[in-house]
Amino acid sequence: MSKGSLVFIGLGLYDETDISMKGYEELKHCDIIFAEFYTTKLGTFHKQTFETHIGKKIEVLSREETEKADKIIEAATQHSVAFLTGGDPMIATTHIDLRLRAIKKGIPTKIIHSSSVATAVPGLLGLQNYKFGRTTTLAYPEKDYFPTSPYTVVYNNKKMGLHSLILLDIQTEKNQYMTANEGFDLLLKMEKQLKKRFLTNNTIACVVARAGATDPMVVANTISNLLKMDFGPPLHTIVIPGNLHFMEIEALELCAGLPADMKTKIQKL
Repeated sequence: MSKGSLVFIGLGLYDETDISMKGYEELKHCDIIFAEFYTTKLGTFHKQTFETHIGKKIEVLSREETEKADKIIEAATQHSVAFLTGGDPMIATTHIDLRLRAIKKGIPTKIIHSSSVATAVPGLLGLQNYKFGRTTTLAYPEKDYFPTSPYTVVYNNKKMGLHSLILLDIQTEKNQYMTANEGFDLLLKMEKQLKKRFLTNNTIACVVARAGATDPMVVANTISNLLKMDFGPPLHTIVIPGNLHFMEIEALELCAGLPADMKTKIQKL
């Protein structure tokens, strides 16, 4: 049996104050602290400030080091190790894989959850969480690489009347974060290619920028109007609504600024 342990701790969505008290207390008992920041970007998280708060150093791992995981597993066989991630630790499949590898090595594991974009975005928009279908991610096209699977996911969700949460590409090594405007442009190009005729410039969509910040941007409008807007710094998230309950329509008006004339049109559908 391993002498060490591995605890996954979520840092929340935006800054160093988002970590739970449970997570903060757990760090006091850890010998080694690793972190990765390539699966998500925290808004104003300051590593040095956080290290001062907890009184310990944090080793930030690259994508390769995280996915390979040898350094984490090796340390956790003998020491109490914390692995810090943005959002909730188990949203990324890489982290699930790491936990499974640790369990197979006989390393005790624990998860300390935190806020996630998967719940924060529906909450900010006032949409009912249980009415969301499969989540998808839009990736930057590269040369001959133009995946259209996200469009198909949204189409299938829409057919079932479900909302779609669309995450946008993060390329930390290039300091490149897809904007909602770029995301809509890609979706419209996919529509042109696949011709399902369910996504147009007049489709009502939503954007949430910087979920977890004190002043997130939360907007609902037609895609054509959203394409003209500047949503500011990352991260951005898109939602394509499915069938809307009257309370959800009211929430989009009051929480996301959906114009009253669009609200009336939705209610007539």
